[in-house]
Order: sequence, then C-alpha cells, then structure tokens
Amino acid sequence: MKTMLERGAGLLMPISSLPSPYGIGTFGKAAYDFVDTLKKGRQMYWQVLPMGPTSYGDSPYQSYSAFAGNPYFIDLDMLKEEHLLTQEEINSCFWGEDASKVSYDAIYYYRYPLLRKAYEKSAHKDTEEYKAFCEEQKGWLYDYALYMACKMHFEYQSWLSWPEDIRRRKPEALKKYGEQLKDDIDYWMFMQFKFFSQWKKLRAYAHENDIRIIGDIPIYLAMDSADVWTHTELFQLDEVNLTPVNVAGVPPDAFSDDGQLWGNPLYDWDYIEKTDFAWWKERMKASAKLYDVIRIDHFIGVVQYYAIPYGAKDGKTGKWHKGPGKKLTDAINSVIGDAKIIAEDLGVECPEAKELLAETGYPGMKVMEFGFGGDRFNEHLPHMYEPNLVVYGGTHDNETLVGFFNESHREWWELQFIADYLEAKHKDEVVYRVFRALYASCASVAIFQVQDLLKLGNSARMNAPSTLGGNWRWRMKPNQIQQGEIDMLCYLVDTFGRFPDERKRKKAEEAKAKEAEKSEAETEQEIK
Repeated sequence: MKTMLERGAGLLMPISSLPSPYGIGTFGKAAYDFVDTLKKGRQMYWQVLPMGPTSYGDSPYQSYSAFAGNPYFIDLDMLKEEHLLTQEEINSCFWGEDASKVSYDAIYYYRYPLLRKAYEKSAHKDTEEYKAFCEEQKGWLYDYALYMACKMHFEYQSWLSWPEDIRRRKPEALKKYGEQLKDDIDYWMFMQFKFFSQWKKLRAYAHENDIRIIGDIPIYLAMDSADVWTHTELFQLDEVNLTPVNVAGVPPDAFSDDGQLWGNPLYDWDYIEKTDFAWWKERMKASAKLYDVIRIDHFIGVVQYYAIPYGAKDGKTGKWHKGPGKKLTDAINSVIGDAKIIAEDLGVECPEAKELLAETGYPGMKVMEFGFGGDRFNEHLPHMYEPNLVVYGGTHDNETLVGFFNESHREWWELQFIADYLEAKHKDEVVYRVFRALYASCASVAIFQVQDLLKLGNSARMNAPSTLGGNWRWRMKPNQIQQGEIDMLCYLVDTFGRFPDERKRKKAEEAKAKEAEKSEAETEQEIK
C-alpha cells in the first residue's frame, strides 16, 4: 500500500501557461521564477497538465505519445545560450499578438523550423549525454521519432491513412522509411533530448527548493499516436482495417444529456494481462522518472470502462465492461518506486473504484465547486472529507472560482447556502473563503489553479469539456502574482499546518543516516 501524501498545498500551473516572450510557456526562466514563487508562498506541490506532444485541438490529453515530451516547452533562450540559435533567428518568428493566450497556429508554423536550425547546428550525437539518453529511452524513442518523421512525410495524415506497408509496420517498410527519413528521425530524437534535458534541470531545481511535481497522465491514448501505431495488439482494433471496435467516453449524466464521446481506442485488457502489463509498467516507470506524484486521469476506467461502438454520434449507446482493477494497480506499484499516485475518481459513481482506492491507499479527489449542487452531505464539501484526499477549488475542466460563484447564474437559495457555509458576508470574500475552507480541511493536499489565486473570471478558464477551439490557451502575464497573493498563501499554510515540520523532517533524515551507517557496518562485518 502506498502511503498518503504529506500534508501540504500547491498550485496547478500548466507549463504552457507560464509567461515567456515566445508564445507559450517553456522550461526557461519563468518556470524557475514560478518555483521561487511557490517557495515564497510556502507551497509544497506544483501540479502540471500532461506534457506530451499535442495534436489536433491542442489538448494535452490527446497526445502523439504517452512517453514523449512536447517540443513547444523547449526553452529557446537556453538554446541560444548553447549557441544553437541566435536572437535574430528567434526574433524573425511571429509568436502571436496576445501574450495572455497561446497562439497555437503561430507556434506550430514557426517553432519547428526554428528547432530544425538548432538541430542542424548541434553536435549532440557524439556526446556521452545523448548516447545515455538514447539508451535510457530506447523502448519508445526511435519508434516515436519514426512515427513523427512519417507523419511529416505523409503531410500529417493519421497513420491509418498511410500506405499499407508502413501502416502495418512491415519489416521492409520500417527499414525503407528508416533509411529514407533518417535525418528527420534524428531531428525528432534531438527535440526529445532537449526536452528531457531541460525538464531534468528544472525538476532538480524544484527539489532543491522542496517543491514536488505532480504530473498528470491520461488513462487513454489518442488513436493517432505512436503508441497505438507501434502496439496495435494492445487495443480493441479491427484486424482487417485497424480501426477501433469500440471507443472511450462516458454515458449521459447531469452535465451532458448525450454523454461524452472521447473517441480514444480502448485497451484489450485480456491481452495486456497476458503480457504481465508490460507496456503499462514501462509507461508508469517513465512517468515516475518525470514526476514525484502521478495523477491518473479517469481512474474509474481501471475498474470499469464505458465502451461506445465505433462510429456512434454520442455517448448514449455504450456499455460498461469490467477493467483490470487491482491487477493493474499491483503492476503499477511494482515499478514506480518512491513516486505516489493520485486517482482522479470524479464523475460516475463507482463503489468498486472506492474499494480499490481503500485497498491501494491511493488518495482520491474532491472538487469544492461540486459541493454546492446537492444536499448538506455532498461528499465534495469539506466537512465530509477524510484525510487521504487531494482537494481542489476547481480543476482545469471547471469554471474559475470567480466565474462559478457569479450570482447571475445562481439561484437565491444556492447563494444563501454558499454564504452560510463559507461565512462570507460579501461576494468579494467568497474566493478567499474557499481557499480558507480547503486549507483548513483534514484533506492531505489542497490544490488551486493559479487563475483562482489571481481571482480571474471565466475568460481565463483553461478548458470547457466537449467543446473544440479556444481551450488550453490561457497564459499568466509576467509578475502577475504579487506579494499580496504570496502573503495570503503563507498565512493559510501557517495557520492550518500545511508546511512540513522541519524538526520531524530532520529527525527522519537522522534516522535514515543511522540506518545507512548500521547497514554499512553490517556489510563490513560480513566481509571480515
């Protein structure tokens, strides 16, 4: 059983939302400044959204790879410091007109040719660092790079539209395109090398400042991804044309009369179990090297999954099937070492998922915004919490707190309950009172979006589910978090004990050192 997370607090800040002069957040100076801000605010956790390369729609939950990193996050100033780019080359690119929003079309058009210039100047191939990187990532790196090189070659069509030989990964086709597209393959591998090198340094800086990174992984993969193309046997695909038999989604609920049709291919859990969950083990092992805590999105899918026939127009016609359950969590636990898991167990009521959480010790999630839509015993209200939880004011999929508590779309009785529960005498107090309520709760970890710390309205909302366009674009402006916000965080952390006891930590370190000395002495004695 995994032990619960240490009591603390944190902020949800996607890498893409960090300030930078180049259209999107990166692993550059603003990321290091954000770590400093977290430390000043006595925060313990930094939660990011999935960091994989995004595809159509720009959603980090629909990625070209479960292992690769997004080249958009490679910092250009760092490449300039390595003499791989010049400021003139960077300035010749257009990064969008609005610094508060990501302009994905501009970034897509300009960033890849710019990174190509850096690749062509780089002498990385002969370095020991690059060779070690390729060896460490050999399970996925070449296949991903070949996949992206082929996508470029076939004008970014889905792999299902590629010629039959390479679509089915015939050995002669893999050899042919591997030789023909060698330079492109090396280019895509170079970008992964830079992504991981820069992230490793940033994460080390976070650790130096006692900040732990919470990463986020989608349970399902995009159909048009290197993983599905490389491992078709792991998914419920038609053997004749390789299209999905069933796809993922959720049934109609209080939020959607038609349910949600995500369209991701579903896993063939029977086959995966026969492999002793080998692919999942590799995925989780890789995630544990990136993050200190791994949030598994739609964790309910581990216990039961909703299968919608391929070609359906909505989520009404699906059926529930049993998932791998504890067999998968046992496999995950066997490879993640000291990393912890957060189970995103929101949505459909699933007693089996709660039982699995109790058995594994994984903390589930609660969202304060969900607490005001039912009775006084709503499980998302703080007086109903238990310690082993991660609680949020709202997530990336929700309205901002300012937007949610806007009185123009609330009934009078809802407003009265909100005021009574939070002891808010004026609407301007409500957001602070939500912070205070979650920090004061017994839940082990309290996380808020940066937009809520800044008290921004719904124009800063990150994502509106089941909509396409306009999502995943919000960005923070430089120096937007001021001393007043930092002071508020410090006050709440100190008041409600959300910072680790330094004496306790010191004692633990001393005990660990004594245990190491004892083990070393015993080893020496055995040698003698």
